[in-house]
Amino acid sequence: MADPRPLAWPPAPIRTERLVLRESQARDRATVIELSASPEVNAYLGGPRPRAELERALPEVPGQRRGWFVVERDGAMIGTVQLKPHAPDGPANCRLEAGDTELGYLFLPQAWGHGYATEACTAALDWFADALPGEPVVLYTQTANAGSMRLAEKLGFTEVERFEAWGAEQWFGVWSSPTPSG
Repeated sequence: MADPRPLAWPPAPIRTERLVLRESQARDRATVIELSASPEVNAYLGGPRPRAELERALPEVPGQRRGWFVVERDGAMIGTVQLKPHAPDGPANCRLEAGDTELGYLFLPQAWGHGYATEACTAALDWFADALPGEPVVLYTQTANAGSMRLAEKLGFTEVERFEAWGAEQWFGVWSSPTPSG
C-alpha cells in the first residue's frame, strides 16, 4: 500500500541529547535481523522470526519507507521507531481506521532501561507533529508488556480501550499532537 500521508521523506537526521534518528542504510540490515529474530524483543509481538527466513527475505536496505527511523547511539544502531499508516485490510480486531498512524518501536535488549525508547519516540512524535499538525497517533501494546505500558504513559498516550486479540489483552491508546495556534 502506498503511504497516503504527505510526509517529506527522508528528513534530515533528528538529533536528541544521546541519539540520532535517521533513514535506514545497508549497514543496518544485520541489526534489523537481530531485532526480528530476538525472542526477548518479540515476546509480546507473536514471537521471533527464524533468522534464516529473515536472511532470505529482508532487503539489502531494510525499512525504506516514510516514518521508519533507525535509532542510533554512538554510531551503532540500537533500535527502530516507526510511524506507519494503517492499511485498510488490517486485522478484523484492529481498532485503527485507514490512514491512522500507528507508533511502533523495537530496541535491542541491551538498550532497554536507559530511557532510549522514550527519547527516540518523543523525537519521532515531535517530528510527526511538525509534519502533520493535529494528526493523532495510535499505539497498541499487550497489557502484559509492562515496559510498553510505562512508555505509552510517559509519551502521553490516552487509553481508549482494552480488548482481547491475538490471544492476549491488548491496550489501545491515542496521542494527539498539539494543533498550531493561530
